[in-house]
Amino acid sequence: MNTTTRLLRTVTASCALSFMSAAVAQEPMAPTPATPATAAPEAPVVQAPAATGPVFILLDTTKGSIVLELDPVKAPISVENFRRYVKEGFYNKTVFHRIVPNFVVQGGGFDEQFMQKKTNDPIKNEWTNGLKNMRGSISMARLPSPDSATSQFFLNLKDNPALDGANGPGYAVFGKIVVGMDVLDAMGAIRPGPAEATDQTGTKRIFPDVPSEKVVMRSAAEIDAAAAATMMAEAKAAAPVAPVAPTAPIAAPTGANPPAVKPAEPVAPVAPAAK
Repeated sequence: MNTTTRLLRTVTASCALSFMSAAVAQEPMAPTPATPATAAPEAPVVQAPAATGPVFILLDTTKGSIVLELDPVKAPISVENFRRYVKEGFYNKTVFHRIVPNFVVQGGGFDEQFMQKKTNDPIKNEWTNGLKNMRGSISMARLPSPDSATSQFFLNLKDNPALDGANGPGYAVFGKIVVGMDVLDAMGAIRPGPAEATDQTGTKRIFPDVPSEKVVMRSAAEIDAAAAATMMAEAKAAAPVAPVAPTAPIAAPTGANPPAVKPAEPVAPVAPAAK
């Protein structure tokens, strides 16, 4: 075989290998399995924003109406807890089961048969929120354990600084009465005494400060600020005006040189009464 023949065979073989390589490169690639479709994640549940302004609650009792102004900024846990019970109708047809004259009126736990109602879970004690147990304020009642309050509350008949926690956990204030202090005072005037009631376990026992006259909370409902303002204005207009003491007449001066009259001292403004 001459040199020319060998060269032709080499070129031919190279071309054949090149063609085969090109054919392999053009083979269609196996399709990549599609990624299985996944369900779109569910949108997170958006909680209703907590109230940032005053919350007003109307208590319709057999002694009259009370409007409460609750403070959701300083006592958010206690206010939302109370609102939940109101919305569930829990307080409807309950009684004020405890009255201690010149101290507190307590309710929110017993029905008209003086049977204790089942409650939701207890809440955290917000006694360090800066609100004080003053006359007309509303606070959460609880057991000796600090974080044991559920549905029961009390209304202060007078300033009760001992309940603010000087010597340990106090009682959380979460609002005040803005209409109906006369109703609270009427409740506070009822004579209490021992009486039988049934606790949550079904056990009958004697409670020491049960009012001799049954006072029922017929209903509790949240009202808007406009309705509360109207009720406050009506209560203010209906409030009796304190009589003004008559001023003693000044004797007419005698003689040629009447004594100089000392100008009256300015009267200090009267501090507004707690509501």
